[in-house]
Amino acid sequence: MMVDLAKTPSFRLDGKRALVTGGGRGIGLAAASALAQTGAHVTLAARTRDEIEAAAQALVNNAGTNRPAALMDVKVEDFDVIFALNVRAAFFMAQAVARRLIEAKRGGSIINVSSQMGHVGAARRTVYCASKHAMEGFTKAMAIELAPHNIRVNSLGPTFLETPMTRPFFENKAFRDEVLSKIKLGRLGQLEELTGAIVFLASDASSLMTGAALVLDGGWTAE
Repeated sequence: MMVDLAKTPSFRLDGKRALVTGGGRGIGLAAASALAQTGAHVTLAARTRDEIEAAAQALVNNAGTNRPAALMDVKVEDFDVIFALNVRAAFFMAQAVARRLIEAKRGGSIINVSSQMGHVGAARRTVYCASKHAMEGFTKAMAIELAPHNIRVNSLGPTFLETPMTRPFFENKAFRDEVLSKIKLGRLGQLEELTGAIVFLASDASSLMTGAALVLDGGWTAE
């Protein structure tokens, strides 16, 4: 008797194009490296670039920022800066890429780099949490609209990582101890621990996944 075995999907990205925002350092640079190593032609985007043209089959929508402050100390200008980058820029970058893919009649995968804070709340992070909850919302809504065009939209939600943006925060021992008490694995995340998930979401290995959140938080949101 012949037994039909399920085929193992490929994690390779040969022949595909990737546009990575915030590609100069941190998560963006790690994502670009991982995508390139799996065969994608990668275009890096940063705020220092004036103009970008790319037809992307995989987008890591990664640029983001935070200005921690107690609720009563949040300033309108800080709110506007965080939402301008984390929500407005991410939204319209995804829209622009989706438009190009639809015009070219090509499918693709849009990866919005969110955060565990898109699923929970945290003191001194009211604005950041609001921005990432917003991203989770538009990720789901975009996935519904773009599914008929074979364009998938998912979010990636990491915990605190050791990156240039977060390193100054962890010089505060009380903050570091508080964070480590909530990460059930008892340590900060490393950039290389995101790359497998990024390649998964960009590749055909995740072909049935859209409108979903892939959370890599060391167990933070488990309780």
